[in-house]
Amino acid sequence: MSLELKKSIDHISKERRIDRDVLIDTLEEAVRSAVNKKFNNKLDIEVNFNEETGDVEVYQFKIVSEEIDDPDTEISLEEAQKVDPNVEIEDELGFRLHVENLGRIAAQSAKQVIIQRMRDAEQEIIYEEFIERKGEIISGTIQRRDRSGWIINLGRTEAVLPKEEQIPKEHYRRGDRIQGFIVDVKKEGKGPQIILSRSHPDFMAALFRIEVPEISDGTIKIMGIARDPGFRAKIALLSRDRDVDPVGACVGVRGSRINKIVQEFKGERVDIVLWSPDITTYAVNALSPARISSITVDEEDKTLEVVVPDSQHHLAIGRKGQNVKLASKLLGWKIDIVTESRYGELYTHRQEIEHVASVAGISIDQFYAAGLTSLDALQSASDQDLLQLDGMNEQKLSDVRSAVNLLSRDSSPKEESQSISAGNQDQNLQEASQPAQDQNQTAGDDFEGNL
Repeated sequence: MSLELKKSIDHISKERRIDRDVLIDTLEEAVRSAVNKKFNNKLDIEVNFNEETGDVEVYQFKIVSEEIDDPDTEISLEEAQKVDPNVEIEDELGFRLHVENLGRIAAQSAKQVIIQRMRDAEQEIIYEEFIERKGEIISGTIQRRDRSGWIINLGRTEAVLPKEEQIPKEHYRRGDRIQGFIVDVKKEGKGPQIILSRSHPDFMAALFRIEVPEISDGTIKIMGIARDPGFRAKIALLSRDRDVDPVGACVGVRGSRINKIVQEFKGERVDIVLWSPDITTYAVNALSPARISSITVDEEDKTLEVVVPDSQHHLAIGRKGQNVKLASKLLGWKIDIVTESRYGELYTHRQEIEHVASVAGISIDQFYAAGLTSLDALQSASDQDLLQLDGMNEQKLSDVRSAVNLLSRDSSPKEESQSISAGNQDQNLQEASQPAQDQNQTAGDDFEGNL
């Protein structure tokens, strides 16, 4: 041992960023292990690293005894007094052991301990470094592929990009430079395992924070992200400054900002949605570019029934249901898309069933639970099926049949020859229906204004 050992410790500590005290403790432990192995753990020893000389000093301790049973652990009073004249029986006396010639096996054992402890210390440092970087974007080089996914070289260590965290449309090759989002860091037997993702919504959020200063400084807040990785995404934004437009800020001059993000995701379309505390307004924004006619909100079941013009149905649904699926994920609500024509049919059917239910004095929910949602279904139902309804009896069954027949006749096309002969009756009917039409128009205007 010499000053060369001290220089080696300083060099390793600096190069591998391992605490110097950890290296010294490792060295002392390695020497202690080697000495114990050589002497079969019989000696009482103490190991210290001398900072001035760079030597590892080993001291053996013996008990001063009148009778010597074990020379390795005991020393006679006469021999002890040659070292220390003031020593007494039962005192403990230390002697310097020379460990320069520990032997090949002991030296190899010490070397293995040092290497393992250094590796453990380095892995712990890597773990602590990357656990603090969880939620950040990191760059690396694609190195190889194994069963778990692609292995990414990060320089000092490696990370894995699992199959489920990859973008389906992307193809990777060895040597490619790639960015990933650190979603997790785990402690494993072989060292820390760093899990990367390119499909995680937070990866997109992190890129927006990098590219859009208004998001990084908090002027614009990301309220939610829904992704179909590689194909389409929706990001909801809220501006805390009335003078800052979230859409304009994220798009940038001539699309400079959004284009960088789209390029990173290999052309994944990104819809920027204005967040709103009002669920109907938020839903209209999320379903854009489709036009919405009306929305019915079910707060209890968190369900939205969205009515759209027939021509807008495919746009609202999107390719393979993509638009409505992402909007539903963004809002956290279930969304049912219904065309205006279909909604009209459903509304008419419901009015008819409500009328029949009121005649029978039975809840409409019972009819719907039994699958009786239209006049055709009621006409097709057998008497036995209808009598299964809670509260139904023979008299009510007769009333139901009469009401169904009456409604069926009223809904059938009328002959052109049938008309109201009294002219004043036409006028009265028009005057009676006019307030209802005005009321519907006002309600429609108010709804559109709310949207």
